[in-house]
Formats: sequence, structure tokens, C-alpha cells
Amino acid sequence: MDLKSTKESLKVHVYHIPSDKTVPLHQHSNLDEIFYCIKGSGFGVLEDKEVALNVGDTFVAPAGVMHSLRSDKEIYVTALLVPVMDDRKEKVRAV
Repeated sequence: MDLKSTKESLKVHVYHIPSDKTVPLHQHSNLDEIFYCIKGSGFGVLEDKEVALNVGDTFVAPAGVMHSLRSDKEIYVTALLVPVMDDRKEKVRAV
């Protein structure tokens, strides 16, 4: 494991999703995405289920899994994209 390249590959975003915004289902083939709700409420959407998100809640979209966010009002989340480590890459490709 190369910790330096992993550290350099981390990406952090802050998203505001109002009720009228549609976030299309998408995936990241080699990145896990971790969402942390910082304001409002909504839902983390996976291929086969939804997870309620309120302030302080987290939602994980594993690499290779279709996911999205939605809110009936509005939600603010931070998102951390984490590269899949080498020993997981083969498992992710098999999904």
C-alpha cells in the first residue's frame, strides 16, 4: 500500500442538494464515496435501497455501486472519495 499516493488521491467535496435538483445515479469504479450530512435531511440512494440521512449521519457508496442523493427539502453533505486499495480492486471489478 502506497500511503503517499492514497493521501494525494483523496478528494473532498461539499454539496448542497435542494429539493428540485435531481442527482443522477452514477458510480465510481475505483473510489468509495462517504457522505456525511452537515445540514438538512434527505436520502442516500443505492441501486436497491435508500438510507435516511439527517445531520450527523453517514452514507457509504462502495466503489462500483450505482448511487445518488435526494432530498424532499434540502440537504448539505460533505463527500470524501477514497481510492480502493489494491487488495480490493479485484473484488470491485467482479461486482
